[in-house]
Order: sequence, then C-alpha cells, then structure tokens
Amino acid sequence: MNYINFIGENKKINRPWIKYYSDPSLADLYYPDGTMYDVFSETVKNYPEAIALDYMNTKTSYKKLHSEVLRCAKALSENGILPGDRITVCLPNIPQAVIVFYAIIYLGAHANMIHPLSAGSEIEFYVNTSKSKLLFIFDAFYKKASAINCPTLKKIIYAGAAEYLPFPLRLGFNLTKGRKIQKPQACNENAFSVESWTDFISKYKKKQIADDFGAKDIKATHTAVILYSGGTTGTQKGIMLSHLNFNALATQTAANGTDSIHPGHTMLAVLPLFHGFGLGVCIHTAIMKGCTIILVPQFNADSFAQLLRKKTPTFVAGVPTLYEALLRNNRLDGVDFSNIKGVFAGGDTLPHDVKIRFDEALRQRGAKVALREGFGLTECVTASALTPAKEYRKGSVGIPYSDTFYKIVEPGTAKELPANIDGEICISGPSVMNGYLDNKEETDKVLKRHEDGLVWLHTGDLGTMDEDGFIYFKSRIKRMIKCSGYSVYPSQIEEIINAHEAVSVSCIIGVHDDYKMNKIKAFIVLKDGLEPTAQLRASIEEHCKNNIARYSLPKEYEYKASLPLTKVGKVAYTVLEKEEMSKNVK
Repeated sequence: MNYINFIGENKKINRPWIKYYSDPSLADLYYPDGTMYDVFSETVKNYPEAIALDYMNTKTSYKKLHSEVLRCAKALSENGILPGDRITVCLPNIPQAVIVFYAIIYLGAHANMIHPLSAGSEIEFYVNTSKSKLLFIFDAFYKKASAINCPTLKKIIYAGAAEYLPFPLRLGFNLTKGRKIQKPQACNENAFSVESWTDFISKYKKKQIADDFGAKDIKATHTAVILYSGGTTGTQKGIMLSHLNFNALATQTAANGTDSIHPGHTMLAVLPLFHGFGLGVCIHTAIMKGCTIILVPQFNADSFAQLLRKKTPTFVAGVPTLYEALLRNNRLDGVDFSNIKGVFAGGDTLPHDVKIRFDEALRQRGAKVALREGFGLTECVTASALTPAKEYRKGSVGIPYSDTFYKIVEPGTAKELPANIDGEICISGPSVMNGYLDNKEETDKVLKRHEDGLVWLHTGDLGTMDEDGFIYFKSRIKRMIKCSGYSVYPSQIEEIINAHEAVSVSCIIGVHDDYKMNKIKAFIVLKDGLEPTAQLRASIEEHCKNNIARYSLPKEYEYKASLPLTKVGKVAYTVLEKEEMSKNVK
C-alpha cells in the first residue's frame, strides 16, 4: 500500500505547538493512499490470527472477520450493489455492523450510518435523503421501519444480537430476551422485500470467497461514509466523509493519542458506529493497528464499570457524561487501571471538575495516564485536537493533531485574529469532509479557500487560541446569548456551576426578557443523594455570584432530577429552550 504526505508545500505554516510532541517527527505523518478496506486488508495480511472482535466473550480473528466481510460483500454484489450506491446501516455495536460496513467499503459503495434508536420517521428521512437501496436494521427495531415509504429501497435485512454467538449462548438468548422479538416480515403494502442476515449470507457461508471482485479505481479522496450533523440548529445534514478522512483520523489518533498501539491491545467500543468518534476511533483506528475491539451493543454506567473490571481494556473512549456517571455510587470500586494506555473524552465539553476527579480515580487505581479531552466535529470525522499527555491547561481542549491546522477568524470573514481573541474556529487538514450531501449551498458556507491556498472548515464554534497553540472552545456561535448588550457563553457558566461540590451537571439557556432581550436561566442536577434545600440553593447561588460576572449571572435556577440528552449523550439544551418557549406562549 502506498502512503502520501498531506502537508507538502504547507510546511511553511507556523505550528508553535509542535514542541509539545514527544517526537517532533510526528508533526508530519504519512497516510494510506487507498481505501478504508485496503487498510483493513493490510491488517488481515499482517496479523491474521490476532483477535479483531470480542463480542460477549466470543472472539473473532482478523482472518475470520475478513472472510465474513467478503461473504457479505458477495451478497451485496448479488443484490445489485455497485460503486457509488448507498446503503443505510441502522445497527448497534454487534459484529454484523462491522462486517457490513467494510463490505460496503469493499464494493466502493457508501455506508449511510444512522442511530439504531432512530424513530420510523427518522429512518425514512435518512434512507430517502441518501437514496439508499438497502437498509440493515436490528431485528428488535424492525417494526419502526416496516411502514417507511422510500422509493429507492429494495430490501431490508434484519440482524440479531445472537447470530455470532456460539450455540449454547445463542440458544440461551433465544429462550430469554430473543423470545420477545417478533420475527420481522414484509406486508403486501411494502415496496421492499425483507430478509434475515442469516439468509442474506447463507449461500456463501461455507464457500471460500476470493478477494478479487471489489471496486477498482476508488481513490482515497472519494466519499466512503455518510454521517449526520447533530441537527441542533436546523434540519440534519448528511456529511460526506472520504477514505482519506478516516485513514488520516486513525493515523493521527494513533500517533497523538498514545506512545504505542499494537495487536494485543484492546479498545472498549461503547460509542456507536453512527458517530464519528465510535466509527473513526473505536473501530477504524483499532483495526488499522490490529487491536481487539470489545463490542458493546448496549450499556449503562453500571455495566460499563463492570466491563472495566472484567476486560481491563487498554484504551477507553467515552462522552463526558459517562465519566461523570462512573464517579458516582462507588462504581469504580475494584477497577484496575494499571495497564491502561489511553482514556479519552469527546462529543461534548469535559467539565474541569470531572477531569480532575477522574484523573484522581485513575491515579488511585494504578494508571499512568490522565483523562484527555478531544475536540472536533463530524465535519472532520471526530477529534482534530487533543489535550497533550503531560500538560493540561484549564479550559483548553488541547492542541491540533499532527498535520491539522487551526486558526481563529473574525466571524463571517477569513480575517485571522491575534492570540487570545474570541472568534470562529476554523480547521484545515486531511480529515475535513468532502461536503454536505446534495447541498452545495450549505457546503459553500462552511468550506472556504483562504488566501493561504488551503480549504478551511468554518466550524460555527466560538473560541480562542493562545500563544502556544492551545485551543479554547467557548460556545457554538449560534448558542451565544445576548443579554443587556453583552455576549454570554453558556459553556463557561456551566463550567463554573459544575465546579460546585454539590452539582452533577448543569445547562444554561437564554429565556426571553422584554427588558434585557434574554435573561440567563440555569438548570441544575445535583449529585446523588442530595436535595435542593434552601441552604444548598443559597450555597450554589453564592458560588455563582463569587465566580460569574454580574451580566452573566443566572436570574433563575431550576433543579431537575435529570437533563434531556441527545442520542450521543450531550445535554440537549434545545429541548430545554423549546420547553421554556412553550411556557411563554401559554
């Protein structure tokens, strides 16, 4: 496999943060000049007997996984799938999700990855938006998709949780949880057919499939995957990501995230495959390096802690709310972190208090590493910056990945701002998307070529960069609240409130006010076992008065048992905003 250097003539760009790498050569990496399947195939060739998947204690070697990928690809080909076709994958973290993903890539088709908990109307939207020909769905959720109206859809293939388990475990599952799952079937009104995963690949089950029918002439820069934006500021957009985007992300993550990663190491994959963090880091980075992926289809904080005790993974990645939950109720009792080499948080802002407390929990359990925060967005797969292993600066989301450039510009322009001045965060590098699916207008708004000749992604995020190249995320620009003429950044206020010893998590929104345009309202969840007594409320309000500027000070405090979350575990502030708006309408 050939490798390319992304930087080339761009080496002239000043990167003051280079001094923070343990090895300065990491500043220039070489990336596979091929497809994601080529990367997978290279790992299979080098480490055929290494364990690729650990699913409910059932282990699959890279050689076996490769065989399953080729069988699935053959079935896809027999169903008329051609290069450029789109296939929707609506599966949790089960072996079939990994198999069909790389089979799609092998044929040069596009994997349209969506959340398995999507509602029927959402599934219909994703399939129609992508014009998918096939839909792979979890059998327990098939009913949601049974009535969708999608003209391009030819077939739904349903997959179950037990199909890759050994017979005794499969039998046990089918006699317990499996009994509750109704067998999916098509009705006369459906324009598509319905087939089980087993039937879909059964004719190839005992055949050795030659690795010679994959798509030809697929370039690294061609689109491979479609993921979706969070939809927090409007209709969700399909984000077209290339083979290079994922291969670069995997190369950068391995180089910047740890001093070594190799076969025998394990990656605990609880983040879903529809999310760039889960697919790009937990799956593709692990596969590039021949690691074992511990697939977790469903989890909560208690089961996650149990997995940490039982599996002692080498690498762990999760959203901040997960780490906060692990710190409660003695969930980390008995966990041994002495062999862990990387613990990463992404997907949302990591509160300083959670970072400090989790680092202490790691240290007490033998870890030689700290919790490191990544920053990025789906438009560049996932993380494009990471806090250094040995230097943490409060409020910073870290330094840019190797070969990835950040600049802070005056919002709405390409004018670069000096250090420590608030502006829009822009990113350029090999993981930046190809564009939005069938939406040139929106693409042109965010992908812009600057005078330096580089294409820059205008993120819509407000932040600063200090003199050493450390990035500080402030807020989504559209989330910024105007109050009495001042700009208020909710994430900064949340960080302060979360630092109170009694607070578990908080969320700040702007509530309409006839006099000030907006007044600041805080929603607060207390730590387990605490009640919002008058004394505790007064303590939190006093803490806010002492640490928050007067114009940013919340005027209302509401205490809740929990806050609404998005499907990837972020606090869904838009839900709270809509609830407040409905109160005002009434």
